[in-house]
Amino acid sequence: MNFENWPLRSDLTAALLNWQDYLLAERDLAPKTLESYFRDVRQFIGYFHRKHQEDIGLAALEALEPRDFRGFLAFRREAGASDRSVARALSALRMFYRFLERQHGISNKALLLINSPKISHSIPKPIPVDKAMESLASTDMVRDVAGWISDRDVAVLSLLYGAGLRISEALNLTPPDAPEIEGGVLRVVGKGARERSVPILPIVGEAVQAYIASCPFELADDEALFRGERGGKLSPRIIQLLMARLRHALNLPDTATPHALRHSFATHLLGKGADLRQIQELLGHASLSTTQIYTEVDREQLLRIYDAAHPRS
Repeated sequence: MNFENWPLRSDLTAALLNWQDYLLAERDLAPKTLESYFRDVRQFIGYFHRKHQEDIGLAALEALEPRDFRGFLAFRREAGASDRSVARALSALRMFYRFLERQHGISNKALLLINSPKISHSIPKPIPVDKAMESLASTDMVRDVAGWISDRDVAVLSLLYGAGLRISEALNLTPPDAPEIEGGVLRVVGKGARERSVPILPIVGEAVQAYIASCPFELADDEALFRGERGGKLSPRIIQLLMARLRHALNLPDTATPHALRHSFATHLLGKGADLRQIQELLGHASLSTTQIYTEVDREQLLRIYDAAHPRS
């Protein structure tokens, strides 16, 4: 991160460099997450620079009062930021201040008095079991492509629905990661570089091995497993377009995206009695609260069945 154009005093520049090193080395954050944190902090510093017309140092951050933080959040709202963006900015500031207190002795309790906006979360929209299975069986119907590409599409979608992978996780696999036909366990590196082990169904292993057998390109161990038509790493956009064609062909809702297959994996497991903790581990969620949203999906489905089937409904 380049701080040359930030309105900073030297002590705050040094603190930000230390924080960056800490986040990279200790927290192992994803690049986009790191970028969003520093963007929020830069907006925060820029707001007070415009207000006071002077470079900002550690002493200024320590002296801020609750009204200063509320003023910044109000400024972000006036600029059109959503509740989620405002909450993320507040979270980034709290994280930065905790670091400053531990490493630089800068303490400011005013931030503790600021309430984070409540975020209204959307419930995942899974694809019904029959439609999910039909999607996997219909890839060659919606694309006029060579056989190996159809095998590739089936393999990728099988990993999303049969193993609950994110599309980025599937496309980052290398040939040594590929599951065997017997299934076994797949080691996945997910968000925040967190590793997890996912049991692989034989049908998923078969789909991946069928693709490997038909792929016309040499699959080197240190390169991507899934390839595009010209041999480069497969773009997620290709799979997104494939799902768009499947939506049209199978009359699926607009919410039927590659990520919806991951939602379907979790929801269908829960519906069959899987433990929430187990689903958390399979999905690679850092917090159980993230996984608990699938209980709301399951409850909604139960209520729909109840309304449709109960004689007094």
